[in-house]
Amino acid sequence: MSSASEPKFSMTVDMSVLEALGINLYSNAAAVLSELVANAWDADASEVSIRWEGTEEIVIKDDGAGMSVASLNGRFLKVGYQKRATEGACSARWKRPFMGRKGIGKLSVFSIADEVDVFSSHEGIVSGLRISVHDLRESIKAAKPYYPKEIDVPSAYSKTGTAIVLKKLRPKRADLTAAALRKRLARRFDVLDLKKPDEGGFRIVINDSPITYEDRQELKKLEFIWEFGRESIPDKALPPNIQRFVFKDTVVDATGGWKVAGWIGTAKTPTELTDDLEAGSLKNIIVLARKRPIQEGIIEKLDFSRLFGNYVTGQIEADFLDLDDHDDIATSDRQRLIEDDPRVLALQNFMRQRFLEASQQWAEARPKREAVDAIARYPKIRDWINGRPPWQRKAAERMIGTIATLEFEGTSATSDRHALFRSGILAFERVGLRQTIEDLQHLSTMKAVDLLPVLAEQDSYESALYMDILRSRLEAISSFREISHADEKEKVLQQHLYSHLWLLDASWERASQSETMEEDLRRIAPGLFSLDDEGKERTGRIDIRYATISGQHLIVELKRYARKTDIDELAKQGAKYAVTLRDLLEQQGQPNAEIEVVFVLGQKPTAKERGMLAEQQYIDQQLRTCNGRIVYYDEMITNAQKQYADYLEARDEAKRLNQVLDSLI
Repeated sequence: MSSASEPKFSMTVDMSVLEALGINLYSNAAAVLSELVANAWDADASEVSIRWEGTEEIVIKDDGAGMSVASLNGRFLKVGYQKRATEGACSARWKRPFMGRKGIGKLSVFSIADEVDVFSSHEGIVSGLRISVHDLRESIKAAKPYYPKEIDVPSAYSKTGTAIVLKKLRPKRADLTAAALRKRLARRFDVLDLKKPDEGGFRIVINDSPITYEDRQELKKLEFIWEFGRESIPDKALPPNIQRFVFKDTVVDATGGWKVAGWIGTAKTPTELTDDLEAGSLKNIIVLARKRPIQEGIIEKLDFSRLFGNYVTGQIEADFLDLDDHDDIATSDRQRLIEDDPRVLALQNFMRQRFLEASQQWAEARPKREAVDAIARYPKIRDWINGRPPWQRKAAERMIGTIATLEFEGTSATSDRHALFRSGILAFERVGLRQTIEDLQHLSTMKAVDLLPVLAEQDSYESALYMDILRSRLEAISSFREISHADEKEKVLQQHLYSHLWLLDASWERASQSETMEEDLRRIAPGLFSLDDEGKERTGRIDIRYATISGQHLIVELKRYARKTDIDELAKQGAKYAVTLRDLLEQQGQPNAEIEVVFVLGQKPTAKERGMLAEQQYIDQQLRTCNGRIVYYDEMITNAQKQYADYLEARDEAKRLNQVLDSLI
């Protein structure tokens, strides 16, 4: 121990430097500890260990060359010490390119700790000192030199290398868990080679456990990876089914000899790169120089707007950004670079080109991978693809894969994707038909055998399209059934019945209406369509329509749900409709036309004069005079549902595709 009158250690620093480059420069523990790890690397250490004791203290210890009292004063305690200018470009023993350059990294510890103990052993001599941020501030304010306190060296720190103990931690900046620190340091250093100590190896150990590729969280998320020059990441560090690519071009500038190494990769979804609370956001590409970060992210600098950019993470090694004979272009916290430097611009242009190259490969490979996953999840889709003609299967797989790659937001994402699968399958049927016909147009002659694929595709498409129509109609029928209030049923049917006559009969798929015919009927029989059931003038409510279907002429009258009717009155009305329409059709040259009159009722009509006949028998007999029939609101919906369900079950092709789409609901 030295006497009080002759302090062994001294430190000189201005308050503004302390505030700007120490206390306020670094905002988290991972960045601070990165500076200390870099110092251990530069000291030729084979191992730097970090003991993370919650919020009590942090111990960083290495087995490097250590520092003498002179080195502590002249290097460690000297802010702005230019290591490369004084000691050369590389470390003494392992010739490692120095990571440190500015000489201000040691100030980073003051951003998370108010008390710092430093112990170092060099050539058998051990030294210990304590720096108090409070005392340092006071000395600076008084314009006096600051003398760190000399302290005894515990036996645990008296052997080799340097140990730094951070105490009186600041909770907000030192609130990382050991697991989080491990994940973040793993991304900040390219020193995971795990060579033996006597071969120049270097490893980072946290709480007695070395950092390995297993701690690289972004590697675990990857589906695709592009490596520069060669495959450098061990297979065991990557997911088992990852697809690997290699960028052959690694030269950023041939004249300057600027090259890159490292990798970029894409995750399955963008959210997989942003949801790791311990590792932080993985959605960036860290740029390293001399195996440590020199820029935290480069993606936003590439002006790359393609979807590919949302899925990317990575690590680029560009040592030419930190050359000893070039200007220092890194900011003090080593999170950004001077953006207008030629080296930075060259790297950005180079990476933009690699992004274009990778995004094209990704756009081709990703749908194939997603198609495999989607087909595995939905066996019915697999059956549908296998049922396509051989020449269409790859295109069908690509379509399914493309849909599977799309991003949907919100709680309805799954149902939205399923709906798109359904629409895509139906659309594919139609596209397949068009392509077949286009192929036939290139034939110089057409034979019957050439027409068979067209007919087969036409049938497949029509079945698929018709099946989807049937499905939508079944859904509409189901919604009708859920309406319990009589007036609401009447309102809904009034709005939809005449444009959807398939509700009355499943065979009336293409019923067409004719306003001209209705005008002619009104002209011949003015009261036919103009009066309501009570003989009063109508006020915009039209309850009678004329339509044709497959040569059959229909008159459909919709009665109010609560309207009570008499079968004799209905028969007279029906006869009037039928006779009037028959006369008009004969005038148009259509004698013997088939005419049917349909009454849609909410209530069963009364049959007062039925005599000995059963009620329904009498009703049927009366309606024969006009070839009429009655359809009831509730029965119409039930029967329509049954007819369409039976139809779906009856058609094999419709049933097959129905099963495919049902699997997506």
